[in-house]
Amino acid sequence: MTTIGFIRHGSTEWNRLGKLQGQLDTDLTDEGREQARLLGLRLSQESWDGIISSDLKRANETAQIISTLSGIPLLRTDKRLRERKYGLVEGTTVAEREERWGADWKLQDLGQESDSDLWARWMELETEILKQFPGKKILLISHGGFIVQVLRVLKLNQEEFLQNTSLTLLLRQSDQWELQLYNCLTHLQTTSETMV
Repeated sequence: MTTIGFIRHGSTEWNRLGKLQGQLDTDLTDEGREQARLLGLRLSQESWDGIISSDLKRANETAQIISTLSGIPLLRTDKRLRERKYGLVEGTTVAEREERWGADWKLQDLGQESDSDLWARWMELETEILKQFPGKKILLISHGGFIVQVLRVLKLNQEEFLQNTSLTLLLRQSDQWELQLYNCLTHLQTTSETMV
């Protein structure tokens, strides 16, 4: 049975500021690097066959840190794991979007990638992974908006907000995915407990 572990990249400055990043290439903060480091240490205790990462810097750096600390090979980057393209609204906060385009900005055509286009790139990648890595355990380092949409199309969507460096596990059972774990942050709990 093939297992996929979806990981959302570490924190960025734009995450902190509430700016929509989309496919703009932003860097990890020191906090984001530390989150990735702690996840890498956690994953060093688990058995994974490889990592495929979005080619955007924040995901790729997360992948490199995890790979270095866990020993899990970084197989490649893949543009299909990029965040959803948000067009004109990339780089803006909610307040800025509402000021420029009104409260219904999501309903307007501002150059956003459609659900069907995003799902098409996932389905192409999914087919490839199942063919290349049957019965393997592969980590996919991606972005919150992309992962949430993939879970929607697989009818596994959850209400809880997907956090930075969270781990979400999908297990392939016959011809469908089963959600094993969602938004897991146990690797960050030890630090937040010691800081209290």
